[in-house]
Amino acid sequence: MATTELLTIEVVYALPEQQTLLTVKLPAGSTVAQAIEQSGLLTRHPELDLSQHKVGVFAKVAALDTVLREHDRVEIYRPLLADPKEVRRRRAAEGKVMRKGGGEAG
Repeated sequence: MATTELLTIEVVYALPEQQTLLTVKLPAGSTVAQAIEQSGLLTRHPELDLSQHKVGVFAKVAALDTVLREHDRVEIYRPLLADPKEVRRRRAAEGKVMRKGGGEAG
């Protein structure tokens, strides 16, 4: 009698004020999409649209059809509010302006 190996997978979605972490048991060979569906997060958070939100496994972006391994953590990422590169450019420009006149005595 063959038994199907079950994987223990965590599924995480974090909002600024709340984090949801759920553990699901899935058959070996299951995918990121199957873990998210099984977790019930799409019902709890109807605003989630997997065609718009990036997902990953242990902080590395992954496709929905990525096959999972035992104890993987599937993460659903919120869209960025600001482009990190643009924020750095703005801060650098502001720093240059401040430094130009900052050390001169009058």
